[in-house]
Amino acid sequence: MANASWFLLVGGLLLARGLTSPVLKHLPVTPAIIYLAVGLLVGPTVLNAFHFNPLKQSALLEILTEVAVLISLFSAGVKMPVPFSFARWRTPILLASVSMTISVGMVAAFAHYLLGLPLGAGVLLGAILAPTDPVLATDVQIRHPGDRDQLRFTLTCEAGMNDGSAFPFVMLGLGLLGLHELGEFGWRWALVDVLWATAAGIAIGVIAGAALARFGWKLRGDTSEYKLMDDFLGLGLIGVVYGLSLLVHAWGFLAVFFAAVALRQTEIKLAGAGLDYPERPTLKPTGSIEQAALDSSPDDEPAPSVSKGALVFKEHLERLSEMILILLIGGMMFLDSWSWRAAGLALFLFMVARPVSVLASLLGTRTSWPMRGMVGWFGVRGIGSLYYLMYAIQHGLPGNLALELIQLTLIVVTLSILAHGISVKPMMGRFWRHRKHLPTP
Repeated sequence: MANASWFLLVGGLLLARGLTSPVLKHLPVTPAIIYLAVGLLVGPTVLNAFHFNPLKQSALLEILTEVAVLISLFSAGVKMPVPFSFARWRTPILLASVSMTISVGMVAAFAHYLLGLPLGAGVLLGAILAPTDPVLATDVQIRHPGDRDQLRFTLTCEAGMNDGSAFPFVMLGLGLLGLHELGEFGWRWALVDVLWATAAGIAIGVIAGAALARFGWKLRGDTSEYKLMDDFLGLGLIGVVYGLSLLVHAWGFLAVFFAAVALRQTEIKLAGAGLDYPERPTLKPTGSIEQAALDSSPDDEPAPSVSKGALVFKEHLERLSEMILILLIGGMMFLDSWSWRAAGLALFLFMVARPVSVLASLLGTRTSWPMRGMVGWFGVRGIGSLYYLMYAIQHGLPGNLALELIQLTLIVVTLSILAHGISVKPMMGRFWRHRKHLPTP
């Protein structure tokens, strides 16, 4: 596709998205499905106007997906409720650790024994597909920093953390394929890739986020007359934190998410805004972040903050990256890309691995059964999975194995966009109605 055609396609979609935003809110499908349909139409599946080769363009696609995930992780982090509470965070922590491990193991076993992949490739595929996606799951995530809905918080927080907690399993899969050093009996993997990289990533994020919040607060002063470029500060925090993480071999996705969490938590504490935002309605969907900002009262936050100032800008970047990357997914798909093997893997992941891993990880918690069911279904796969796949290809994944994993991953992501995109609005609406009629404790 020529440059002019690309500009016309993307520009036309941006215009259509902007002009039809109120209409799209009432459609039974998500915008991601529309982007995918356009990508399939102009891609090799139908018109063959353009074709994006993920194997040849893996370096470019790795960068694009990496940036998209980082922006989405930051946006998710600054919307986390204040103050931090372990009781509230217990469920997403279990999902990002225990559920993640179980899901990787189940997908690895399915890929090894039923699809005939090598064990290392099975583990790698499990790590690619296990994390839920922070980019495509906006319809089931927290809408604004004052959103106190527990279901949306759980799904948002899990997506923020498990994009980092999947990395040790990616490295384990690469190690079993001979592409990464695991050490004797896996000691290097356990100490460096699991313990050090995880702890260092969280520490870097928390320290950097809190430091920026305090420095920005000091510069602004009590009169709030010192104007800061919050958009640049947010992007700068992402870049510095992620760069530091790469230098010390820590998981940068975890670092960026926790940097955003620490930034928000510290700013609210410094502002003396009480324990949390004022109560907001949570039993029915709210509008976009921009609308939430318009509806909020001046007392919601007594002073300007980096996190609040950068959030709307990050949401726009997130939507733009979502549109472009889903168009590229459509441009990677051929009719012969579809296979029963890939469809069976997607069905196993959605109907068995995800629900079983969620239920197993939440044993002993007080999470309600309706909420467990919703969390078990809405494990959206998307841009994060593409990033891990491109990361593996760039680290020496053999060509024939890379092609097979590309095919499997693209089909799973496509079916996830369709299945979860079609079901999200009716299921969330039913869940909210059910919650509304429950007796108040």
